[in-house]
Amino acid sequence: MNDKTRTLPKPIESFATPSNLLSRESWKIFQIMAEFVEGFERLDQIRPSVSMFGSARTQPGHPHYLLAQDIARLLSDAGFAVVSGGGPGIMEAANKGAFHGKSPSVGLNISLPHEQVANPYQDISLNFRHFFSRKVMFVKYATAYVVLPGGFGTLDELVELLTLVQTGKSRRIPIIMVGTSFWSGWLAWLRDCLIPQGMIDAADLELMRVCDEPRAVLDTIFRYYEKRGFAPSEQEQEIQHYL
Repeated sequence: MNDKTRTLPKPIESFATPSNLLSRESWKIFQIMAEFVEGFERLDQIRPSVSMFGSARTQPGHPHYLLAQDIARLLSDAGFAVVSGGGPGIMEAANKGAFHGKSPSVGLNISLPHEQVANPYQDISLNFRHFFSRKVMFVKYATAYVVLPGGFGTLDELVELLTLVQTGKSRRIPIIMVGTSFWSGWLAWLRDCLIPQGMIDAADLELMRVCDEPRAVLDTIFRYYEKRGFAPSEQEQEIQHYL
């Protein structure tokens, strides 16, 4: 038996939130509601649309920037509104390409301590303070996801959509990763680590396609929808309603 004297922490008297903070948190519900309402009303009018993602740190003139711009211009001229995060880097390239095309360029901007400054190539610009409401907007009306090289934010969006589709919480749409050399290592890890350990199924890799050329991105989207059309089925509409 250890007879050393132990100093125990004092009991916490209360976990209650001060009334002024509780009131502030309660009123935030209306701010969140406002973000959802504005997003639903504005984005429902621009279908079909493609959500594009990639690093905010990619500089103009970089091959990834130019590739994103070319893809977005091709999509826009083919009749797809292009939706990005509204910031610099790949987001700017996507908006810039769409801005000079035939269809709307949409930016879903968010307030961040750094990196996020709205780019000037937006026909429709929405502003968010909450990541979760913004992420719903990327998914809810998207006809396809196009994911270029990026960091944590890009991976977050990609894995979020894969999870939603895998679990049946969102309808299946083309998920196109651009850049074989960039994505091959990550895909190999999924194949060689997660599948053998039973953490995902081999069929889950079929949720994604990898392309390197702008025309291949567009062709992949059209091949997916050529027999069914772009409009979601009644079952898919029901799924998206509860997204």
